[in-house]
Amino acid sequence: MPLYDYAPASGKCDRCNGRFEVMQRVAEAKLSRCPTCDQPCERLISPVALGGKYAVTPGKIKSSGLTQYKKAGDGIYERTAGSGGPEIIRRK
Repeated sequence: MPLYDYAPASGKCDRCNGRFEVMQRVAEAKLSRCPTCDQPCERLISPVALGGKYAVTPGKIKSSGLTQYKKAGDGIYERTAGSGGPEIIRRK
């Protein structure tokens, strides 16, 4: 069963320390209230660590049909992998 992170919608709580984990089945509905303080809560999205056989390389990005950009300066991003999209993106 996956372990999900939740936090009160207000962002803080003294009773549950502002964040808690719950082991739930994938098919179960998300919690809407904290089981400790009964405040409205929301499920958090956790970052995923990729490595080993799941390492993201330019070759894998291109073969998947994706495009990768790297920051080249203040508001300037250059395409480093893939062929979709513009070569350079400029943001103000």
